[in-house]
Amino acid sequence: MILGLLVSLVLVYGAIFLLPVVPSQSNASDGLSYQVKIKPQSGLTAIAEQLSEQGLMVSPLLFKFGAGSLFVAGKLKPGTYLLQLRGSLGKVLMQMARGDRVRESIAIIPGMTIWQLRALIDAHPALIHQTKGMSSKALLQNLNLSYPGDEGLFFPDTYVFDPDEPDINIYRRSSQAMQKQLVLAWEKKEVQSPLKTPYELLILASIVEKETGRPSDRDLVAAVFTNRLNKGMLLQTDPTVIYGIGSKFNGNLRKADLRKDSPYNTYMRKGLPPTPIAMPSKESLQAAVHPAESAALYFVAKGDGTSHFSKSLNEHEAAVDRYQRRPHQTPVNP
Repeated sequence: MILGLLVSLVLVYGAIFLLPVVPSQSNASDGLSYQVKIKPQSGLTAIAEQLSEQGLMVSPLLFKFGAGSLFVAGKLKPGTYLLQLRGSLGKVLMQMARGDRVRESIAIIPGMTIWQLRALIDAHPALIHQTKGMSSKALLQNLNLSYPGDEGLFFPDTYVFDPDEPDINIYRRSSQAMQKQLVLAWEKKEVQSPLKTPYELLILASIVEKETGRPSDRDLVAAVFTNRLNKGMLLQTDPTVIYGIGSKFNGNLRKADLRKDSPYNTYMRKGLPPTPIAMPSKESLQAAVHPAESAALYFVAKGDGTSHFSKSLNEHEAAVDRYQRRPHQTPVNP
């Protein structure tokens, strides 16, 4: 009897691990594997049916028996898989239990604007484009967010996803990540900070992000704008003006642009602009609530990615003469 049981087990496991269920010809772009896709929230029967529909020689009964025998019935993960040609049911089950599937990614870069992000997501070939052409208002409603606009709300990071995932998931994950980072940064806000709301923090951090040439200057850049806000001075920052110009900006910021009034012209309007102007990094969020201890009110680019910081207008003008008014030096206005 024991011998018979052992023979039966050998035959069963032999069938699971030796008999091929995957076709011998590739349907994948690499020509070396067989591609299948399993939908989210699929049970064992549904998975077996999907595999069968996609060319594998499996039945729900055999699939359930194999999954139970290998103790992976509750561990199979959905997604896109590249299976070994002529692979056995055992290999398929173990690969799905490990979640060894095809993954895609998309990177949100610090300083990216919302229209750059939407173009990036709209162009990604592995996403299902549910939000393409969707208005900003509708996008925010779908994400259950209440803000004046969708700029700055998505945390810069690399997001990994399954092929054929809805693009709204990327917006949802990145907006949730930004909300988390915003809460963490707001908890560290200094008492003397001029920022009144987490949204103002997001706005200031986006300006710091766009004005920082090198990470080592980030805290000092934040200090300049914090000092200006505390003193009621104009921020006078080019990136906000450029953001207000939008797609019409040709790369050349003119004096006429600085004299044209808009909600984003911080040369003409005191305080912060009405919305962020980019997606700030975690480091910029932290700098905005915890700037360097500095009395600097001005800074000018030195041409090597760093900036010179000044406490007085006279010192600042001397720095401008030194670093920007030399021959062949392109002016950059802080």
